[in-house]
Amino acid sequence: MNIQDKFKKFEDLNIAAEMGGGKDRIEKQKSNGRLTARERIEILMDKDSFVEMDKFVVHKSVDFGIGEQKILGDGFVTGYGKIDGRLIFVFSQDFTVFGGSLSRTNANKIVKIMDLALKMGAPVIGLNDSGGARIQEGVESLAGYADIFYRNVISSGVIPQISAILGPCAGGAVYSPAITDFILMTKDTSYMFVTGPEVIKTVTHEDVTKEELGGALTHNSKSGVAHLMAENEEQALSMIRELVSFIPQNNKEETPLRYTNDPSDRIDESLDRIIPEDSNKPYDIKDIINKIVDDEIFYEIQSFYAQNIVVGFGRMGGKSVGFVANQPAYLAGVLDINASIKAARFVRFCDAFNIPLVVLEDVPGFLPGTAQEFGGIIKHGAKLLYAFAEATVPKITLITRKAYGGAYDVMNSKHIGADYNFAYPMAEIAVMGVEGAVKILYKNITDTEELKKIQDEYKDKFANPYKAAEVGYIDEIIYPRETRKKIIQALLMTKNKNQKNLSRKHGNIPL
Repeated sequence: MNIQDKFKKFEDLNIAAEMGGGKDRIEKQKSNGRLTARERIEILMDKDSFVEMDKFVVHKSVDFGIGEQKILGDGFVTGYGKIDGRLIFVFSQDFTVFGGSLSRTNANKIVKIMDLALKMGAPVIGLNDSGGARIQEGVESLAGYADIFYRNVISSGVIPQISAILGPCAGGAVYSPAITDFILMTKDTSYMFVTGPEVIKTVTHEDVTKEELGGALTHNSKSGVAHLMAENEEQALSMIRELVSFIPQNNKEETPLRYTNDPSDRIDESLDRIIPEDSNKPYDIKDIINKIVDDEIFYEIQSFYAQNIVVGFGRMGGKSVGFVANQPAYLAGVLDINASIKAARFVRFCDAFNIPLVVLEDVPGFLPGTAQEFGGIIKHGAKLLYAFAEATVPKITLITRKAYGGAYDVMNSKHIGADYNFAYPMAEIAVMGVEGAVKILYKNITDTEELKKIQDEYKDKFANPYKAAEVGYIDEIIYPRETRKKIIQALLMTKNKNQKNLSRKHGNIPL
């Protein structure tokens, strides 16, 4: 065989590998509204930056006739490339090859890029479209999953891990994404469940559709498993690119600096009018966030889940910041089980990856009721307390209105390690609301007018930020219009913060 023949063979093998499961299966994939594994990578990565690895790998199985069906690459496309010029490792599951199922061989491909990503200190993005373990391989496939799970765990908090669910993912295929930092799903074309509708019907006699059981809306709004939802795959991949722009390469690096024309000392008079005169009236906390971040760009995480708390990324003075904010427009911004878990995990991500935290607080307390108590609000609320107390990144808190009871402590108070605490003049910092406090303190008084007078006196004395400021728990009381300027000043002041917790293997967060 001469050189030209060898070149021709190489070219033919390349073409065969890139065809995956073949033309018919590719057309079927597209008819279901889904892109191919390679098309997804092409949209995700910078143009012509992707370098494929293990393109010619094939499985080694022989049982159940599978030995006669060998496709180059074995259903997974793996490699590295760039997003906005930054190194990223990626794997993309090809549903046209054995339904994207995991074999020992293609598990090794994922393990290889995960090991490289750890060595090089770069994020890993998984584009998941898999039916789960390859049944014909038995324990070999299960071992492959466990090897991936192990690397997900040891990589956690070291390099960012992002999962896109772009098709049906069942069984073992859902656990790796669950360990990663962020999960994005596409509406109508992606599903996640441990056991499918047919198994559930057999075992529990429940009738449920795939969409109801594990669709994008279910996991974004009900279970809280997913963090982001896209209308289609193109939007999903664009959203991942944007998400990556807010986070660093690894736990040793800072987030990328993005230039902005938005002045750091910008004053916004409209902020003075956002919070209602009546402290029981709602307002949208995102109206404040959007007005103080660079160029009014706020990237919200889990926007459909536990909407009484808002978390997400923005930039202030060109640097990424993680926002945690009570939402008075939903359940009065009260803390409950789901809100506590949502915020705690986000706080821990930001702390792991050197992203400063800005907390906007307007919280009337924890949600009362038997459902919350029986559901473990004590332990789940403690997760948020634990996360804030453990975090060593710069931590800034602004009390916009209410800060009542234990929720005041939990929401990044000075007492659990906040570096700088602001309050608006209309802030109310007290053990509880005026009416509840007066009922307890003056339970024997029944005269309406007298009670009203006592309530007014209590409000004047306690429903303000000045008592806390007198003892140094509030560092500065500011006008709302100054919010952006003041927070950026505090972030610059804390930029070189150097704090380490006591040496330990790990803490025992109340899981």
